Amino acid sequence: MTFRMRSIRPILAWLVLLLAVTFSAAVAADETCNSPYMTGLIKGQEDFVHVWTLGVEGWGDGSDKLVTVDANPRSKKYGKVVSTVSVGGHGEAHHMGFTDDRRFLWAGRLDDGKIFVFDVGTDPSKPKLVKTISDLHDRSGLVGPHTFYAMPGRMLIGTLSNTGDNGGVTGLAVYNNKGEFVQKYMLPTGLLNGVQGDGYGYDVAIDPAKNVLLTSSFTGRDNYLRDLGSLIKDEAAMKHFGNTMVLWDLKAMQPRRIFSVPGAPLEIRWSLNPKDNWAITATALTSKLWLIRPDASAVWRGTEVATIGDPAKVPLPVDISIRADGKGLWVNTFMDGMTRYFDLSNPEAPKQTYAKQTGRQVNMISQSWDGKRVYITSSLLEHWDKAGADNEQFLRAFNWDGKELKPAFEVDFAKEKLGRAHHMKFSARATGVAQADDTAVSTPGY
Repeated sequence: MTFRMRSIRPILAWLVLLLAVTFSAAVAADETCNSPYMTGLIKGQEDFVHVWTLGVEGWGDGSDKLVTVDANPRSKKYGKVVSTVSVGGHGEAHHMGFTDDRRFLWAGRLDDGKIFVFDVGTDPSKPKLVKTISDLHDRSGLVGPHTFYAMPGRMLIGTLSNTGDNGGVTGLAVYNNKGEFVQKYMLPTGLLNGVQGDGYGYDVAIDPAKNVLLTSSFTGRDNYLRDLGSLIKDEAAMKHFGNTMVLWDLKAMQPRRIFSVPGAPLEIRWSLNPKDNWAITATALTSKLWLIRPDASAVWRGTEVATIGDPAKVPLPVDISIRADGKGLWVNTFMDGMTRYFDLSNPEAPKQTYAKQTGRQVNMISQSWDGKRVYITSSLLEHWDKAGADNEQFLRAFNWDGKELKPAFEVDFAKEKLGRAHHMKFSARATGVAQADDTAVSTPGY
């Protein structure tokens, strides 16, 4: 069934306003990097970490899969894999996102564009594949589903490329929670507020209280499926990376400002402190932190505020994770395997206060809402991961006491032949209360 946007805009606008009022109260626990529209957030200790994993030929069935690891220290299976769900095939498994009711987890592949929907609400220890969506390319002309961002009854998907030329010009796709295509919105390529749009996409982040949607930019399919070594040596190809962020009017779904942010700005994190009015991102190629906030005249602007490592060595900042109170930020850099912590007490002048090498290559980082646990995975992209001994594939868990990251457990995805570990999401048992045993719970908790 195809919906006309004029029929859903009034409903969407009403929901945006309603949720803007309840936003501060709704966010009460869980990971710090989820959509504000999600309900049923975890109240305390997460029980499981779900890892979306790219298959490797010769490792097990060689298929992309969702791997579930027990993360409750009270469990007999703590730090162990408790289930895997293979989806068949191999297509650059990358990111995931919960639906607004948190019962289902959507996971995408950057190569063939397939989207897999897992039921994680019935029994989070044993997710089940319930739907495969294969029409993104045909319905939207967009390629590379990257960010899955819950909206009321909808899934907003940020993409990386297009079917026309496999380049970086792309857009946003909207599906309903049943997996039916609704609409697409192209990222701007024209001139807006004096800045030229490049049309590139990557992450999506919303602050409903401010009626603001932010998007960032990366590169197209021709680049992200290439070998990293040859790509870096190709001067022409290196010019085809995003250098902008876009601020949208959320209710109207219209671009309002374009910010020049050189060097491929990737993950976007809004401060979750209700007193704050800013978001932060990291640029992969220029190794900078950028702050997006309104100035004294209420005009939104992007400002470079800090340097990550030594940009001359291209450490390649990848994922970031903001603290629940907005006072600190974890940053992973892929090339040097470093995990850094920045004090954001003054977001206009972040200060690095801690650094630790957590792997030979590191990518995603997720912290618990209370900030006491940090999880790290290793894989970036199949053709960008390192070779030989540096090609570590893992999920590593750490405890954080405010001074030091202390290892808690590790799952070696290479040794267990699971694949390349990429994105993570947390879940809890049905009661939302950590349990000391491994008894399966079949009653939905979300």
